[in-house]
Amino acid sequence: MSVDVAVRKTLHADDRRFELDVAFASEHRRVVLYGPSGAGKSLTLRALAGLISPDAGHVRVDGRTLLDTQARVDVPSRERGVAYLFQDYALFPHLTVAQNVGFGLSRGWFNPARRRHGERVGRWLETFELTAVADSYPSRISGGQRQRVALARALVSEPRLLLLDEPFAALDPALRGRMRGELLALQTRLDLQLLVITHDPADVDALDGHTIEIRDGKVSR
Repeated sequence: MSVDVAVRKTLHADDRRFELDVAFASEHRRVVLYGPSGAGKSLTLRALAGLISPDAGHVRVDGRTLLDTQARVDVPSRERGVAYLFQDYALFPHLTVAQNVGFGLSRGWFNPARRRHGERVGRWLETFELTAVADSYPSRISGGQRQRVALARALVSEPRLLLLDEPFAALDPALRGRMRGELLALQTRLDLQLLVITHDPADVDALDGHTIEIRDGKVSR
């Protein structure tokens, strides 16, 4: 599977101006966007997921055009086949673990039923060893379990590409190492393509993928 991204976006905040102008392509199963905070890594990920609209550029995943501003193609985020794992996991505190996992399968504004999980949700709960906490709320489970809930929610829709925004930053050092190993094992087991952003050199070493460095809104050559 290949990823081909070239996006430009200018942002203004008060008297500040930031210009994102990032272009890269990769056929590696694990792509790592590396750089300091504020470099434009998360903006790039959001453009790829369809969460922001670039001023110009294109996004192609496995030959499928998701965005092409010249051709006026902009596939809605829900239809891109791209899953996004937010840095803070963005779990719904009022929904149980099972409801969080099943939320991406629901249409409209209705929350999934609390006691009826469904086969797909049940399968991912089992995959991530979350069955025992299926009816618990996010505040009642550990940091590692919350990350696994977020991963299960991202993967339940069977995406072509999984985007991870600083997936280990919120974890303590001991758990961080374990979750890196779990993510690599998961990728192998499910044959996923990952695009991970991080500012931590230890993540770069552990993930051992195609590393692309981003600084000041541009790919560092």
